Amino acid sequence: MFSLRCISAACILVLLSATVALAQRTETLFYAIDNEDCFLSFKANIKSIDIVGPQSYKMDEHGIIAGSVDSRVLDLSRRNGVKVMPLVMNTGFDQPAFHSFLHDSLARIRAVSTMLRLCRENKYYGIQFDYENIHVKDKELFTEFYRQAASLLHANGFGISIAVVPRSSDNAGPTEYHRWNFENWSGVYDYKALGEIGDFVSLMTYSQHTPRTPPGPVAGIPWMEAAIQFVSQGVPTSKISLGLPFYSHHWQAAYQNGKPLAWGRTLDYKEAKGIAERSGASWQWDDREKVYYTFYSNEGLNEYLYLEDARSFTAKMALVKKYRFRGISVWRLGHEDPDVWKQLQQSRQN
Repeated sequence: MFSLRCISAACILVLLSATVALAQRTETLFYAIDNEDCFLSFKANIKSIDIVGPQSYKMDEHGIIAGSVDSRVLDLSRRNGVKVMPLVMNTGFDQPAFHSFLHDSLARIRAVSTMLRLCRENKYYGIQFDYENIHVKDKELFTEFYRQAASLLHANGFGISIAVVPRSSDNAGPTEYHRWNFENWSGVYDYKALGEIGDFVSLMTYSQHTPRTPPGPVAGIPWMEAAIQFVSQGVPTSKISLGLPFYSHHWQAAYQNGKPLAWGRTLDYKEAKGIAERSGASWQWDDREKVYYTFYSNEGLNEYLYLEDARSFTAKMALVKKYRFRGISVWRLGHEDPDVWKQLQQSRQN
């Protein structure tokens, strides 16, 4: 028979084990937009969601923030213990307007004051910055704006995080496209400073290939790892939430604004599967990129599809464990292969 001392020690070990398991559990943040498929996915899978990030608020050059979060999302979140951390973004990712905003001290005060008011009125967990298409010359001002918002929100008991565009070095890159991307999208983020200021960083390791590029993976594993290794030089992995895509991508010939061009677009899992099926295309697995792809002829012109499904999601989730990240930030609810939820539950239990 165990002594009381042994029983006490055993209980302590159980409690310690439970605490460690809880600390290691992957925190899940899922982005949402004002879309019914998105809401239905949130409702159906809410038990797998720790934080919901509605892309709900837009800010203009004067620091005026407008928008709202679906009342159904707020109600479901409160009843299920899900934290609400809405995104505030620069309207239309308008670079000149945001440049003007950063140089207007009164506009910045107006913006951060509104963020605090929204958190208080709606009992949000906090705010996530989703400011994009910012010129690299505005790096210091942008970092200071984030510091200003974090100081006010933290002082009042609210959280703050930031979504950042990934890069794998501080070099602009070998081509004009790489330099354009660095100067206008990825180069503005001072990862180390942003990691120190906020609660966590959502590393948007998706959109590797876009409508502006040749066909390729939405988020190939080698590209993701290159970005991860660079960012983690300045940000502890315990403060990184790895960005994962639910969406797929389709490239085809197009005619827009009076010009013929090659064009890509995002689409959900069901649509991607349907296009391939009716086109008679067969999927091939790229074991290096860890993604399915296919191409087929449309009246003599090749069209390409890259598919994000449960298998590719599982490969990306392996990176979370490999690097011991805080969690995942997934764009977005409603685009997914339904089987990803089974994979997610299994990974959180292991």
